[in-house]
Amino acid sequence: MTHQLLKGKRGIIFGALDAASIAWKTAEAVHEAGGTFVLTNAPVALRMGTINELGEKTNAPIIPADATNTEDLNQLIDQAVEQLGGKLDFVLHSIGMSINVRKGKHYTDLNYDWLTKGWDVSAVSFHKLMQALYKKDAMNEWGSIVALSYIAAQRTFPNYNDMADNKAYLESIARSFGYFFGKEKKVRVNTISQSPTLTTAGKGVKGLNGFLRYAEKTAPLGNATASECADYTVMLFSDYTRKVTLQNLFHDGGFSFVGVSQDIIDELDELDETAS
Repeated sequence: MTHQLLKGKRGIIFGALDAASIAWKTAEAVHEAGGTFVLTNAPVALRMGTINELGEKTNAPIIPADATNTEDLNQLIDQAVEQLGGKLDFVLHSIGMSINVRKGKHYTDLNYDWLTKGWDVSAVSFHKLMQALYKKDAMNEWGSIVALSYIAAQRTFPNYNDMADNKAYLESIARSFGYFFGKEKKVRVNTISQSPTLTTAGKGVKGLNGFLRYAEKTAPLGNATASECADYTVMLFSDYTRKVTLQNLFHDGGFSFVGVSQDIIDELDELDETAS
């Protein structure tokens, strides 16, 4: 991307862990588009990842913060505004975690303590973040807040487990808080429902590789990559989408509106012929 769509704009990017993550790609795209930002992730995630490399590449300060901790969020926002030199224009919430998925617990046998933790990290943290931004009046008018979601919020994907519930709650928070942010502050709030993407977090979902192939054959344009999602996010951060808010925007090559693809029908027909 060569256009300076975000020149002069400031923000915070949550969730960059390594070069495979969507937040990482978004940080690179925002930097290329002229935006400046603070990178943040939980302290434990910072120790696991290589975020310092991204910070050097994009000239971005790195501020550790637990997104489920309101004190951490308040300090993060204060430091970001101070270090970037003014109120914020964009925020990316790219956070998701399910201990039940990680530990292989089936949806019909969930550990509820793990469920509560994943819900707090994956969804409630979005409310906590926006509440802190709202109360501090930390966003400029016509600013843009984006969270990453997935179509399992609307449709059943058996192996996505309790993350599907988390994403449904996340999208509801975007609509509910987005109303007040728009009405009172002229700030946009949207979610992006991205194609299945081979990120570090995504690799924990059982059967992901098979589903990636299925989605690729279903979507008329094929799966959207992490880099393409980053470009789409830049557009949502830009002034070109000033009147887009409260939306869950599917960025999935058309997968979300296909019943069944001809490619899959043909494959099933071939299997029938082989079996007979």
